[in-house]
Amino acid sequence: MSTPEKLYEGKAKIIYATDDPEILLAYFKDDATAFNAQKRGTIRGKGEINTAISSHLFQQLEAQGVPTHYIDCPAPNEMRVKRVKIVPVEVIVRNIAAGSLCKQTGIAVGTLIEPPIVEFCYKNDELGDPLLTRERLLLMKLATPKQLEQITQLSLLINQLLSDFFNECGITLVDFKLEFGITSDGQLVLADEISPDTCRLWDQSETDPDRRVLDKDRFRRDLGNVESAYQQVLKRVLEHTPN
Repeated sequence: MSTPEKLYEGKAKIIYATDDPEILLAYFKDDATAFNAQKRGTIRGKGEINTAISSHLFQQLEAQGVPTHYIDCPAPNEMRVKRVKIVPVEVIVRNIAAGSLCKQTGIAVGTLIEPPIVEFCYKNDELGDPLLTRERLLLMKLATPKQLEQITQLSLLINQLLSDFFNECGITLVDFKLEFGITSDGQLVLADEISPDTCRLWDQSETDPDRRVLDKDRFRRDLGNVESAYQQVLKRVLEHTPN
């Protein structure tokens, strides 16, 4: 059996070609990065955990009408996905003030954001993934006005569905990052992953601002117990099936 062709390697995943030109294989790594890869490390078992969480959540979203690139998982840290052209925009949905929003605005951590806000960042490591206005995004032709409207509405729908799901797991979805892609037939779909790497998640049974953290902030802020936090999210996600 020939070695699959590696098409791309990012911070968290390696993308391989398959025998079908419309299907790719995503390999989830244990590597961890923060602050635009200035901080690097390894979270043991992260690849398998994030694959399992993403797979479960993609399937839940598909069942509720959200189109995704997900197909299946042939191995614990591998996901088969539809080939898409990634829209070079990171979409951030915020329900509670945290992270860069607080640093850039002075808004207190934990401030409820009602209604949730949708932000856009340019996917460009060299520029540090800068925050974009809608006008700049359109000026740079990173997406069409129609795509931008679709992305915004889908992101808000995904936020509502995921917030409800995590709430039933005893977890607060503080904020999260999404990426979208265009399939060969022109459909806009949710891509990338949904995991503790891309979501800020707080344990509702904890009030301590450090102990409640169940996401990559444990790695970013050197809080320790990173693997156990990821495992806790996986356990709750897999145990919960919405009505």
